[in-house]
Amino acid sequence: MSENWDKFEDGDKAGETTSFVFNDKTVVDNIEDFLAKIKEMDDKDLEPYVTGEKNDFAHWIRVCQKNDELADAIENAKTKDKLTSVIEYYLMTADPSQKGEDVEDDEQKSTYDKKDFKGKSDETVTEDKVRLFSTLLRKVKKEIGKVFIGQDETVDLVLLCLMCDAHALLEGVPGLAKTLLVETLTQAIGNTNFKRIQFLPDLLPSDIIGGQIYNPKTSTFKTIKGPIFANFVLADEINRAPPKTHAALMEAMQEKKINIDKDEFILDKPFLVIATQNPLENKGTYQLPEAVLDRFMLKIDLGYPKREDEKIIITENATTNKGKHKIKTVMTKEQFLTMQKQVKNVYISDRIKEYILDLTEATRGLNKNIEGIRFVQYGGGPRASIYLGIAAKARALMMGRNYVLPDDILFVAPSVLRHRVSLNFRGKAHGISSDKIVQEILMKVNAV
Repeated sequence: MSENWDKFEDGDKAGETTSFVFNDKTVVDNIEDFLAKIKEMDDKDLEPYVTGEKNDFAHWIRVCQKNDELADAIENAKTKDKLTSVIEYYLMTADPSQKGEDVEDDEQKSTYDKKDFKGKSDETVTEDKVRLFSTLLRKVKKEIGKVFIGQDETVDLVLLCLMCDAHALLEGVPGLAKTLLVETLTQAIGNTNFKRIQFLPDLLPSDIIGGQIYNPKTSTFKTIKGPIFANFVLADEINRAPPKTHAALMEAMQEKKINIDKDEFILDKPFLVIATQNPLENKGTYQLPEAVLDRFMLKIDLGYPKREDEKIIITENATTNKGKHKIKTVMTKEQFLTMQKQVKNVYISDRIKEYILDLTEATRGLNKNIEGIRFVQYGGGPRASIYLGIAAKARALMMGRNYVLPDDILFVAPSVLRHRVSLNFRGKAHGISSDKIVQEILMKVNAV
């Protein structure tokens, strides 16, 4: 038995500490770290803890973690393989509150009665699957948070795009770790890859999708695939490239396939394009047409980090401490593809659908109570309604629900609508922003 186990004997001092001390003085105080330590040991090292009159591991789980179900399972696991499989299954399926994690109860914060929006159909995703996917997403966010400090809402919105099999446009000044965000996402989701494309005025469509190269020795053409053939693609400063280059990118985003000469290639899933543009500079840039903007599900405004977060960034920055934080793969590609399919099966009530239509129609000037509508040239099209619905479903699943609440719509609406509300000359002359109009719409259009 562990030499420091007497502090937990019969639970006498269980209230003073929840740590488990291994014989080599390694201290762990949560189940995730406990599992990581076990993976470093072999069966011979584990034997003193799992044999004898009292199973040290099971007793710690039962007394300090207050989890009888997991303790019972551990008591029957005498080898490293069995122990790791038991604990990994628990971490994937358990309710976060049982593991001592801080879970934001958005339903308690909501001003709506969830019974009005709760429902079920034959295809509705089960609560068990929702709990599993929500847990996995929290793990992905935790890994991203090791190197991408702060900006939690940005991480949530990027994950929502990926869950919906859609794409995002990020607008922010240089140096806000946009590339790092996508790279880390690639590492957290297993068997996926990442490519970055720097958009420039002389960038050609073939520089994105690839082309055919002639081999004079064999008198044949060889197909060379471009950087678009990746799971996660960062299109950096997209507004610096000409429209013909945008067209090649948009086709790949929409069709999820590439045509090179007579050959057709289906892009591997998941496929996420995150495009960025710098709001501070307009020399040598091409303004993105509304038709191009409409292809992006979300436009995310990436602001400066908070002061306390930037203080951490000074110490933990990726340039001088590259490789310090090892990002773990916490979700397989297959699990993510399954989750993408299940997002569509989150229940959305007729009242929520009516709320979505009310918001979209308000951007088109059909709600006379919106004062800022006089500055709008035209509002959101059908894609706005579609994306509001699917993004809200993904948000609900992320929060651990299999049904959509109005709060989910409120969370995604600014990012869905801001680039779909086009200002007229009068609005531009007065310096009105589309964000201000969207906020007025959200304040004046009620869900009930």
